[in-house]
Amino acid sequence: MDKSSSLQNSPNPVYATLDEWIKQQAIAFSLDSASSLDACVDRIMATLDPSLKLLGLGEALHGGEDILMLRNLLFQRLVEKHSYSAIAVESSFPRARAVNEYVAGRGPSSYDALREAGFSHGFGRLEANRELVEWMREYNADDGHRVKLRFYGFDSPTEMMYSDSPRQILYFVLDYLASIDSVGAQEQRLRIDRLLGRDSDWENPAATMDPEKSIGLSPAATALRIETEDLIAQLQVRRPELVAESGENRYLEAMQYAALARWLLNYHAALAKKSDPGKRIVQCLGLRDAMMADNLAYVVSQERSRGKVLAFAHNSHLKRGRAEWQLGDNALAWWPAGAHLHEIFGRSYAVFGSAVGVSESNGIGRPEAGTLEARLIGTPGPGRFIPTHKGQGLPASEIAALPIRSASTLNSTYFALTPQSLVDFDWLAVLDHAKYARGGPQLEQRG
Repeated sequence: MDKSSSLQNSPNPVYATLDEWIKQQAIAFSLDSASSLDACVDRIMATLDPSLKLLGLGEALHGGEDILMLRNLLFQRLVEKHSYSAIAVESSFPRARAVNEYVAGRGPSSYDALREAGFSHGFGRLEANRELVEWMREYNADDGHRVKLRFYGFDSPTEMMYSDSPRQILYFVLDYLASIDSVGAQEQRLRIDRLLGRDSDWENPAATMDPEKSIGLSPAATALRIETEDLIAQLQVRRPELVAESGENRYLEAMQYAALARWLLNYHAALAKKSDPGKRIVQCLGLRDAMMADNLAYVVSQERSRGKVLAFAHNSHLKRGRAEWQLGDNALAWWPAGAHLHEIFGRSYAVFGSAVGVSESNGIGRPEAGTLEARLIGTPGPGRFIPTHKGQGLPASEIAALPIRSASTLNSTYFALTPQSLVDFDWLAVLDHAKYARGGPQLEQRG
């Protein structure tokens, strides 16, 4: 047996250099060749733990067309050959319910009717998301497919620069209770309505950076948090009755909405706290990622008897280690959803990170010599998967000395690979090039 075969077959390979690791372990694929990508996916899935329930695919930046196409093709293969029944994307949890209705053949008659209401962050405008949703709808329309696919969002109910009013989420829970006990739910609705006030006060964009503009700690908001706790307690106390009347799935969905209302009110309260700006922002970022993890745990529980789940979001949300962001003078760090998911699911959670070599339309030039991206795209492509072994068996001194490539000049959501990436992800998916996403907002030149 030659050295190459020995390294590839060893469960715990050891490499003298990073270049040796890349040469021996990188698996080439092309997005233009379904057969090459399918073979890669099948090979990789065979290496993951048999208990796997949730697979994450991170994106190195928002607005990478080729990463979105990789996601679509990956999900199709996972559905067709590996018993996946659902995808969850970085978009508002409550909004995605409309998309799932469409995927199931119900609700709106066209994608255009839900592309704004069904997604947060403007992600419904991305053509790759349209293609994903339309493929899922066509798949479900085929009577030969016994297990129908589901679409979820797992992000918090927030936008880029403001947080949603809790009205929609609380109304969902109240509507559920009204379907069983209309009189009792109406009394609660009246109390909650008086406390909600105007949605525009909750959704004031100025509150994101100025706690004086937030109503999250007002007397009404504080009373609303108590009402929400009472609502959750009622759902829990009445569980036998409610499940018998509505079925377990509807009950659990209402419970998740109630829990999300609690999270959102805590988020608004954090926005209103007069503290050091960096500390305040970190608390909000941490709350958002904790919400994401909680939503994904719910999604996995819903799919447990049907199949496995693919989660798609920015690398920074799905990684296992601490998320870091330099915002002006503030060096921010918090625990992302992936760190929570690792604690919740253990080996039943695996995650792929992604990286790109060059993306001129995203302001990402060729990576500097010696960086991890430069080394990885130096192997056959145009795409390749590579197992990180969570950093084990790789030369520690060489990893520690890795230079970090330059940031993007156009897209602030781009994060380069670092030595920590080799610990945070199980595999890396590295593309030579990435165009800007079709349908994405215009990028502005950064100074």
